Amino acid sequence: MNSIEDAVRLFGEGYMCSQAVFAAFSEQFDLPKEQALKIGACFGSGMRKAEVCGACTGALMVLGLKYGESKEKSNEACEKFLDEFEKENGSFICRDLLGCDIGTEEGVKYAVENNLFKDFCPKMVESAAKIVDEMI
Repeated sequence: MNSIEDAVRLFGEGYMCSQAVFAAFSEQFDLPKEQALKIGACFGSGMRKAEVCGACTGALMVLGLKYGESKEKSNEACEKFLDEFEKENGSFICRDLLGCDIGTEEGVKYAVENNLFKDFCPKMVESAAKIVDEMI
């Protein structure tokens, strides 16, 4: 199983989008998957506020592991990733992607009723994982 498939699998097992993407790549950088799952725990659902998509924050953490020694390289990687994700998906903001604000009870209800977490979010996890895989 490659890292992209692993990210989608982890998300399907109930991990947050941020955890799934980060943990799927973490061992390539000598960070145990269990640690990555803990680190990524508070970044899902746009940091619980429907802000930057958790799949993106997970990917950005991976890029930090790869390029974090250099402010210039990490800034460049961050911008490139977000530009690519936005180009592919229309936005990198959770509420814009989902068409609802899951930072609210009403938004969560809408997302659940419309199966967004089961049908839409795995596509975002896969997209983020593919883009970061190409970048590392």
